Amino acid sequence: MRTRLASPSFLALTGTVVLWASAFPAIRVGVGGLGLAALSLLRLVIAAVVLAAIAPFAGVRVPRREHLPQIALCGFTGMTAYQVLLNWGEIHVEAGTASLLIAVAPVFSVLLGSVFLAEHISRNVAVGSAIALAGTAVVTLSDGLSGFTAASLVVLAAAVVQGVYHFASKPLLRHYTGLEVATYAMIAGTVFALPLVPATARAVTHAPLDALVAVLFLGLLPSALGFVIWGYAVARLPLAVSTAALYLVPPVALLVSFVWLGEIPHPVELLGGAVVVAGVVLINRRGGPAARSRTVAGRADRTEGTGDRADEPSIRR
Repeated sequence: MRTRLASPSFLALTGTVVLWASAFPAIRVGVGGLGLAALSLLRLVIAAVVLAAIAPFAGVRVPRREHLPQIALCGFTGMTAYQVLLNWGEIHVEAGTASLLIAVAPVFSVLLGSVFLAEHISRNVAVGSAIALAGTAVVTLSDGLSGFTAASLVVLAAAVVQGVYHFASKPLLRHYTGLEVATYAMIAGTVFALPLVPATARAVTHAPLDALVAVLFLGLLPSALGFVIWGYAVARLPLAVSTAALYLVPPVALLVSFVWLGEIPHPVELLGGAVVVAGVVLINRRGGPAARSRTVAGRADRTEGTGDRADEPSIRR
């Protein structure tokens, strides 16, 4: 067991969890010094450049013309809109709290799949979605109605667009690997964020060093390296293992936020976050013939590529 836990696959999975969890406090540092526009654009540009540079060595293919509209949708929702909304929300919402709210994203991808892809909603999915949404309400109202802010809704909007990204990327994963889809979406998202260039140029000239280091960290590690090692791990580990590991992102984010920023979560927030994760766990439980067939299809997807499935927890970045 010790050898297995020290294997490259498990180390890659552990690294992914730590990197994606660390993104939340890094955003708090970056947005304070760079502002919303500069942090959003620079993180996308850095990640897109790195992924494009390694693309030839990672076997990333040129996408087919007919898939460009769907790639554009993934880039706009999962990269541009997600970055802007999450960064905007974290101006006022603590990093640990934001990670708990983002954990509800799989609920939205499941609901979109049921409406547009005619995917069956099982009892586990319906109950798990209700539980996760209830947990989200607990997190947002942890300080009572007087403590509720519009920033919480902005972070929830980021969870919604991330759910759209995973829903929209699911058909693409039948043709491309997860790393390919992430690369296409990151480049497309950077293109959509180009209107932020003037504000970014003004912000960078006066940005403090810690903010510049934070955005460099975000672009190179959680965004670029995170996708690469995530794809490596998912391609070599059982889907249940990789899925379960992502449930650790919110608690690790809370820990990193405490060490890095000194944030102490409200006990009610912790309770609500636990309810959210419990709901997502229930959503991803498999059972019965239909679920087994989906699991087999997921294994086939992993054999073809290295991407995250649309119904996996989206508690990252």
